[in-house]
Amino acid sequence: MNTNRSSSVPCPESASESQNPEEFLLATMEPLGATTVFLVICVSCLLFLSAWRKTPGRGKLPPGPVAFPLIGNMLQLNSNNMPQQLEQLSRTYGPIFTIYLGSERVVVLHGYEVVKEALIDRREEFGARGSMPLFDKIANGTGIAFTNGERWRQLRRFTLTTLRNFGMGKKSVEERVQEETRFLVERLRNTHGRPFDPSQFLTHAVANVICSIVFGDRFDYADQKFATLVGLIVDNGKFQQSPWAGLYTFFPTLMDYIPGPHYKFFKNTWKFRRFVQERVKMHRESLDPNCPRDFIDAFLIKMDEEQMNVQSDFNAKSLLQTTIELFIAGTGTTSTTLKYGLLIFLKYPEIQEKVQEEIDLVIGQSRSPSMADRSRMPYTDAVIHEIQRFITLIPLGTPRAVTREVHLKQFVIPKGTTIYPVLKSVLHDSREFPNPEQFNPGHFLDDNGAFKKSDFFMPFSAGKRICVGEGLARMKFFLVLTAILQHFTLKPVVDPTDVDITPVSSLLSNAPKPFQLCALPRERQ
Repeated sequence: MNTNRSSSVPCPESASESQNPEEFLLATMEPLGATTVFLVICVSCLLFLSAWRKTPGRGKLPPGPVAFPLIGNMLQLNSNNMPQQLEQLSRTYGPIFTIYLGSERVVVLHGYEVVKEALIDRREEFGARGSMPLFDKIANGTGIAFTNGERWRQLRRFTLTTLRNFGMGKKSVEERVQEETRFLVERLRNTHGRPFDPSQFLTHAVANVICSIVFGDRFDYADQKFATLVGLIVDNGKFQQSPWAGLYTFFPTLMDYIPGPHYKFFKNTWKFRRFVQERVKMHRESLDPNCPRDFIDAFLIKMDEEQMNVQSDFNAKSLLQTTIELFIAGTGTTSTTLKYGLLIFLKYPEIQEKVQEEIDLVIGQSRSPSMADRSRMPYTDAVIHEIQRFITLIPLGTPRAVTREVHLKQFVIPKGTTIYPVLKSVLHDSREFPNPEQFNPGHFLDDNGAFKKSDFFMPFSAGKRICVGEGLARMKFFLVLTAILQHFTLKPVVDPTDVDITPVSSLLSNAPKPFQLCALPRERQ
């Protein structure tokens, strides 16, 4: 990760006490006029050419298309169709090639063999976080997702341990998910079979699971603070799907001087941070070290244990950023995957019916689904895996960086180079998944109908940087989808053949197109 990139957005703590923090944030990012922009462009060109000429081992870099000063390969790449364009480049330059996102050098890994070698076989060398300008500015060197080294290791280990601690508070994590699915089912029942957009329902339910784990309790769906909180996440998620997010990735320094919706993205993030600060203050005032209620309590206790260590990474800034990352990552990606799953059930009613048959056989309708049921439901498990494979939520994978100079195949990758491990090239590999562009649960079933694992299944990435919330996400996928189909049959508002499951793509993620459905209560058997 490039932690030296200049930032015009200060930490909240640096804002003047006499000035509203939001006003301070925006004031520091105001455009400085055409002259300044011109100077920034000129300086950026010179810096790019200087860095390019001084790159050690430049002749041994993986090949790639010609890059221009400042704009890099922007003319050859469209942020709304990057996976397809990178696939085309791989046909020309091979499975390892170099592109430039603005002035940022990126080595692209395309195909299972090279992605596996980098992320799994050589996980230490490819174990750092690569440059993500939009989020680097927000994290400011704190949290888990965008840090490296010992700080990352300490915080990740603590977070994994805490999330896996099913005895945290009075309820296990599975019980928290089951509780929220019951509220979701009741909310769906209140639609009375009328058409509705499931986006808000799913986002609220998933966000409440994270609230329960992080804040110790869920919110009522009508709670205004909760609605505002989720609204900030949804709003920022829409920005990440826009071309502006791609522009910020290509030209982060320049974009700090140009007006646009990226200002609102940072403003929303500050509002979210302020909400978390309030919750942390409430937790501190009522903290019982002998009975942690949630993630924040566990982190505060760890901070108290390390208070004599002046170099400890368990501090207020890390607590705020880690909590924000857990909340945002655990809400946006999971709700999008669930929403896509419902859309696929509308497209293929025969698949929905087979899942319901398995639910009736194994679970029935008198109790909530549990994770213990999954091993006896191979078809449902295969469908959930196929949903994740098919949609390829993060097609390019989250960027990595090499921790030292790396020799990969016949090429040399300089230390610190950003790496894009293209997950779509693995999840849509036709050798492992015949006709990968078609949705087929059979990709994860053997000839006897038993669930079949695949080494190519890596929607959460792989190796050292695999998603910290993978276990929780898998739990939510299974429990929420089975609970919905246990109680309802989902019907489209158009003919199933007209349901469009083609994703809306952006540089950062895929998402389903907007749609409505009807949730018809199933008759009790």
